[in-house]
Amino acid sequence: QVQLEESGGGSVQPGGSLRLSCAASGYRYGYNCMGWFRQLPGKKREIVAAIFSGRDSTHYATSVKGRFTISQDSAKTTAYLQMNNLETGDTAMYYCAALETTSGVSGGYCYMALEKAPYWGQGIQVTVSS
Repeated sequence: QVQLEESGGGSVQPGGSLRLSCAASGYRYGYNCMGWFRQLPGKKREIVAAIFSGRDSTHYATSVKGRFTISQDSAKTTAYLQMNNLETGDTAMYYCAALETTSGVSGGYCYMALEKAPYWGQGIQVTVSS
């Protein structure tokens, strides 16, 4: 059973930066997809970024492209979301998601497949406000 633990949320002013971390334990296979979703109150959850561990292949939502960067540590078990130039519209609960996969996929595949990820973190609040 894979478990995910998120950290790094908080409050920041517009234009500021935050870095979220998602530490995974219990992976059994060699490759994984990890990603970050966010959900505003009363809104549908949306994926913002995904990464495939095999090639560090990434994919981003249009709304965050150029401002957010997803990465993994060398062990490919912790995913980071570096969020720069934050806007008030980025305020949301952020969730980490993961799944195990085979070697021949991409960040784009992960971006779609994570919608049905079997493993989820508990969520962490990010608030952008002046």
